[in-house]
Amino acid sequence: MINRYTVIGQPIAHSVSPAIHHLFGELTQRRLHYTRTEATTETFETIVKDWQSSGGKGCNVTAPFKELAAQVCDRLHVSAKLAGAVNTIEMHRDGSLVGHNTDGTGLLRDIEKNKGFNLAQKRILMVGAGGAARGTIASLLSSKPATLHIANRTVKRAEELTNLFEHLGPTVSSSYQDLSEHGPFDLIINATSMAFDDQAPPLPQTVLHPDSVAYDLAYSANSTPFLDWCKNSGIGKTTDGFGMLVEQAADAYLIWEGVRPKTRKVFLATSDIINSVAIEQRAAANNGTAS
Repeated sequence: MINRYTVIGQPIAHSVSPAIHHLFGELTQRRLHYTRTEATTETFETIVKDWQSSGGKGCNVTAPFKELAAQVCDRLHVSAKLAGAVNTIEMHRDGSLVGHNTDGTGLLRDIEKNKGFNLAQKRILMVGAGGAARGTIASLLSSKPATLHIANRTVKRAEELTNLFEHLGPTVSSSYQDLSEHGPFDLIINATSMAFDDQAPPLPQTVLHPDSVAYDLAYSANSTPFLDWCKNSGIGKTTDGFGMLVEQAADAYLIWEGVRPKTRKVFLATSDIINSVAIEQRAAANNGTAS
C-alpha cells in the first residue's frame, strides 16, 4: 500500500516538500507518494475533502491557507488550537480531519539545535502577523526570550497576536515605522510573504546590531531580499527557512507515519532538494516543446 500526501498552497509550484518527503520515505523504508496541489480560498475546503475521499492519508498546508485550514478541520491539536493556524492535516479513518501545527517546533529545533543559537533571554523581532507568525510564536516564547516583538504593516493584526500570546511570555507590538524606538534585536525573523514579490520588509537599520541573527522563513536557491538587506547592513549571521521546512516536515511525517526521520541526512542533500524544482520545471518545459 502506498500512502498518499500532498501540500496545498498558492502559489505551490516552487514547493520542495515532495522531494523532502520522498527522501523521508527512503530513509524510513516507507512507500509513499507526495504531490503539490494548488488552491484558492474558494476551492480550499473542497480540495481537502476531495483528497480525503480519494484515499489521501494527510496533507500539508502552506501560505495563504493556514488559518483557513484551522476552520476546515473537525478537531485541532493543541499546537494548532493555540496558533489558530494549521500546517498539517491528519485524515482519520472515521472521516474526521485533525489539524496540527508543526511550524513552531520545526523553527525552534532549527534555530537552537541545528544553528546552535540559544534564545533564552534574547530579544526577538517577528516581522509579520499572518499564519506563518501565528504558528511559531508559542514555541519561541517557550524558549524564555527576554521579549518577543511583533511588527506588522497593519498594527491591529500585530496587537491581536500580542494579546493572544501574552500569557505565554513578554510580547510587544508595533508598526514597522515605530521599530526605531525598540531596537536592536538579537534575532530578526521575517515571517512575511514579501519574498514572493522579490521585496523585503521596510525595516529601520536600528533593529540590527553587529551580532544579530537574521532568519527568513522563506527559502530559495539564492538569498532572499530580506537576507540581502541584512547582509548589506553588516549582518554576517543569516539563514533562510530551509532548516525549519525540513524539521516541521519531519514532525508532520511523524504524525502521519509514526516515525520521525533523521533530518541530518536530508541536510546533506540540501542543494539537490532545492534545485529539484528547477529541474522539474525544465523537464516539463522540454516535454511541452516536444509535444
